[in-house]
Amino acid sequence: MCNLYTLRKGPSAILDLARAMRGDVGNLEPRDIYPDYPAPIVRTGAGGERELVLARWGLPSSKKALLDAATTRAEKLRAKGKEVEFGALLAMEPDSGTTNVRNTASAHWKPWLGPANRALVPFTAFSEPGRDAEGRYRPIWFSLPGDEPLAFFAGIQVPQWSSVRKIKTGLETLTCSPS
Repeated sequence: MCNLYTLRKGPSAILDLARAMRGDVGNLEPRDIYPDYPAPIVRTGAGGERELVLARWGLPSSKKALLDAATTRAEKLRAKGKEVEFGALLAMEPDSGTTNVRNTASAHWKPWLGPANRALVPFTAFSEPGRDAEGRYRPIWFSLPGDEPLAFFAGIQVPQWSSVRKIKTGLETLTCSPS
């Protein structure tokens, strides 16, 4: 799945299909959902019951990806004649996150593959990148047959993930909505 999906069903439909016990997400207006924005997920809450909550879409990038990005940034700064304290630069390296887990054998993902981090992500359609006849970007949409029926894809939640998403905002701790 790429970085855009839609949800056109309300919380009661999600709660019913996922057999969740409670939801604190409001009305959930129909919308397109992009990375780094709050999106509904169904997870197992602290009391062991399924709950519908909002969580920010995105997972931590690997340490190697952050190291490579910081190294590239340091090289560019040094090429401009600036001094670089690499440890400080690395600590503030923006982590825009990852939206797809493709290699579950990777040591990076193993800590979050257990049942405590599993979630269901409701959707009615998702897109993949495409091009029209003139070569302009145009998403190609996929959904189940019918009138946009509700479906879920497997998700991973990483509560209490601290990272620098944007240099101007600094270190943030990303959490799911309070339960």
